[in-house]
Amino acid sequence: MITSFAPHAGAGTGDDVLNTSTAPGVRMSGSGGVRRIMPSIEVVAKEAGVSTATAGRALGGYGSVSAKSREAVLAAAERLGYRANSLARSMITGLTHTLGVLVPDIENPFFSRALRGIADTAHAKGWEVLLVNTDEDLTLERKALGVLAERRVDGMVVAPTDAADRDALKAVIDAGIPVVLLDRRVPGLDADTVGIDNRAAARDATERLLKLGHRSIALLTGGDEHLRAKLARPGLRGVERIAGTTVGARTAGYRDALLEAGVEPRPELVSAEGFRREDAAEATTRLLALPEPPTAILALDSLLALGVLQALRRLGLRCPADVSLVSFDDADWAEAISPPLSVVAQPIYELGAEAGRLLLDRVQGSERRVTHRRLPTRFIERESARSLL
Repeated sequence: MITSFAPHAGAGTGDDVLNTSTAPGVRMSGSGGVRRIMPSIEVVAKEAGVSTATAGRALGGYGSVSAKSREAVLAAAERLGYRANSLARSMITGLTHTLGVLVPDIENPFFSRALRGIADTAHAKGWEVLLVNTDEDLTLERKALGVLAERRVDGMVVAPTDAADRDALKAVIDAGIPVVLLDRRVPGLDADTVGIDNRAAARDATERLLKLGHRSIALLTGGDEHLRAKLARPGLRGVERIAGTTVGARTAGYRDALLEAGVEPRPELVSAEGFRREDAAEATTRLLALPEPPTAILALDSLLALGVLQALRRLGLRCPADVSLVSFDDADWAEAISPPLSVVAQPIYELGAEAGRLLLDRVQGSERRVTHRRLPTRFIERESARSLL
């Protein structure tokens, strides 16, 4: 499903413009049964005292126009209520002024916040955003890439479902549509990326739990049967090679911290049961039923952390008295709950905004080298992790 994302009120009227021969130099627009006369570009040009060609360049954002003429044309268009014909403009400039965004789960606060950053950046530059939610489904993602390409979006921001699936994204890039990858990387793909140093952030969070005396630390992430098999390797060997995923990098950071502290990683404490809150609750219940259950849990996003808290409540356990909890992402509710949640805070809005900036830079012709932006995280210590020392 493709959705036009416009966070600002009044971003568009929804009017359809129809050509009419009843009055030269005007167009008719209607919404809700109301029809009104819309001026043509010729009328705007006459009002501004410039040629039609100059008015077209000023309104279409292409070619050379003096500042004085541009100001006069835009002022005339405002007075007359002129709306540019986006189809005609795209035929002239080769741009539709539309960006596509593909995210795996719009209900995840990370992606909804990042989307806001992308959309604000795009709208500030005159671009619109079409959103596709792929539900972590590779088939849906491939279909959506094709549909957005057919709709002639100027570029795409993509958080890929499967970093090992490079062909569909490569086909988009080969077709001349720039792509920026958000949060997740695809090895070997010639595309800009925006994210954080996941390995370092997870290592830091794990080290903090180790310093509190925890030695049985569970790692909770989303995933599927394929991912679970990779995470089940003895000692978590080779997890950093799980292609391009945040899971691989964060699990590697978790493992690194354990080994540095002399703690042998236990694959049974690494859970990848699914991406929903209910999946995390079931995984937490299973983890706490182990013969040697964890004393602390590191959740790799805030939605999973909610599932942990839900499971603890059902089991009659308390955080942090019975189980300590640290999560990635500083959700709106993280400081409001009792106890407040300690988190690895990512600059989520800024990640989205940076992805939008990189994409617009490409769309407007930049031929710079591929860029990999890594924005800093910070650990916010609250009260959800207790010392065992």
